[in-house]
Amino acid sequence: MLLAGEVKGELARIHPARNCCRRAELAGLLYGNRAAGGGVRTLDHATARTAMHLATSIGLRATTPPGIASTQQGSVRVRHHLQVRLEPAAPPPWHWGQSAACDRRSFLRGVLLGSASLSLGAGGPHIEFVFSTARDAAALHRRLAESGVRAARLLRRDRHVLYLKGQEEVATLLRLVGANRALLDFETARVGRDVRNRVNRLLNAEEANLARTVRAADRQLQAIAELASTGRLERLPRGLREAAAQRRAHPDADLDALATGLGIGRSAVNHRLRRLIEMAEAAS
Repeated sequence: MLLAGEVKGELARIHPARNCCRRAELAGLLYGNRAAGGGVRTLDHATARTAMHLATSIGLRATTPPGIASTQQGSVRVRHHLQVRLEPAAPPPWHWGQSAACDRRSFLRGVLLGSASLSLGAGGPHIEFVFSTARDAAALHRRLAESGVRAARLLRRDRHVLYLKGQEEVATLLRLVGANRALLDFETARVGRDVRNRVNRLLNAEEANLARTVRAADRQLQAIAELASTGRLERLPRGLREAAAQRRAHPDADLDALATGLGIGRSAVNHRLRRLIEMAEAAS
């Protein structure tokens, strides 16, 4: 199973070669994820290292103050957050509309690293971005749509959530941000599930067909035995007698096998066997 940490670890190991792409990825890391006083606040060491690397590579000074405690759902949990503070606190502005496709991909990679929570288990893939303002959520929603990624929005406890749910949407985003290894593992798991589901459907259908064949053969054999016990079987036309003999000789065979043995069509065999059942039921 693909883990969220593996995806972010792979993204953190991508080092853009161009300065414009590094600026765009840092803008993505800062998008909706600014720490108090400026910079990036995260629980992920790889994301913190990426922020340090990007900031220093474009000439900004980056520092890492001590961790802080966080409060969640009314109960205090001490968690060691990592902060990367930038000097100056506000890097040069970056604009989506004026950027090349490679910069846009780098920006989305930064947002995925800094603001996303991922769930890629067997229950179905799910990616969420949580923002404090509707403007940030709406802007990212629009940018994802322009990049060919379908997302949806909702409001949860006064927080604006943008989420992706579904195989195609998650695969498209992973491909877009350059998570090639994660995409390969994700697609491999998806294909494996599809193959298993298809095999299970085929097995279930085959089992149902076999059960129907067994029930039909049992009715036919009972009808033939009824006709034979009263001596009427020998007085039937030759075609019905041949069909009865073939069924007795091959009690487990399906209609196709019986038809091959008799040298006639499947529908003709079915008609003769059905006629035997009708005659037995009429006499009883």
